[in-house]
Amino acid sequence: MQLHNDLILRAARGEKTDRVPVWLMRQAGRILPEYRKVRESVSGFIELATTPELAAEVTLQPVDILGVDAAIIFSDILVIPEAMGLPYEMIEKKGPWFENTIKSSADLKKIRIANPEEDLNYVAEAIKITKKELSGRVPLIGFAGAPWTIFSYMVEGSGSKTFSKAKKMLYTEPELSHQLLDMITESTIKYLKMQITCGADLVQIFDSWAGILSPAQYEEFGLRYISKICDAIDIVPVTVFAKGAYFARKKMSELNCETIGLDWNMSVSASRRLIGESKTLQGNLDPCVLYASDKEVERQTIEMLEKFGGHRHIANLGHGVYPDISPDKVKIFIETVKNWRA
Repeated sequence: MQLHNDLILRAARGEKTDRVPVWLMRQAGRILPEYRKVRESVSGFIELATTPELAAEVTLQPVDILGVDAAIIFSDILVIPEAMGLPYEMIEKKGPWFENTIKSSADLKKIRIANPEEDLNYVAEAIKITKKELSGRVPLIGFAGAPWTIFSYMVEGSGSKTFSKAKKMLYTEPELSHQLLDMITESTIKYLKMQITCGADLVQIFDSWAGILSPAQYEEFGLRYISKICDAIDIVPVTVFAKGAYFARKKMSELNCETIGLDWNMSVSASRRLIGESKTLQGNLDPCVLYASDKEVERQTIEMLEKFGGHRHIANLGHGVYPDISPDKVKIFIETVKNWRA
């Protein structure tokens, strides 16, 4: 199907665009009353994510209401451990929780490499429904968690400030760690390929906990596996977003991907220097700017756009939009990007 708006795809490939494209991480839900209405119709987050018709509905809402240049499928990065045989719960106001975790090589025998066509068929169906409803208006982004971030939840069992259990395993059981990371990586490649087959126009790899590793550990246990995924996905553009991994930007320039996402603590000029001209950069407004006055949101957005210079840039926040931010502020951010010209 011909895309009416392919700005993000062209920007990712380094082609000339009339303006900078814009979307937001965590745009599907959180801030929209329309999302909350759908969310209240089900028992919880997991039921919403695993009901294809509803997942598609909330995926489409930001396109219809906010006017973003791409949809991102409504799902969760932790569907991969579940598909590997490690189920989780989403505890209201606390986050994910795993009853069972990976502690030893014996635990590895209890999990498997995911079969996305069977284990994650609900995501495939949601993508197909979304693509049909989008009718070529904007591209659809598929995504997965990076292997280290998925590993950290599978070992830790929940969110954490330090992920010390997961990091301990890297130091005390490096061989076991690599075995688990290999299984996650293989599962993730299959999952992303399935998303692409079903209609995803580009994919993003989220490494939410990249910044808690040392540079040496991140190279061995983080980037090594992201690199394998990037090498395996050659049909659509790939974006890598590694929050807090400012120390890895030079190494990330070597990844076989089109776009590198920046968080709001990463200097645009330093990032461009370290990453080079051959990659598109995505980001990187501080999400908290959207709490400011309308005028300040506009001013800071323009300031960010000027730093990127209008070429090989996909405008976004430096992390996901926070749930208590007003949709009106988000609209100001989006409209400011759309109206700005280099």
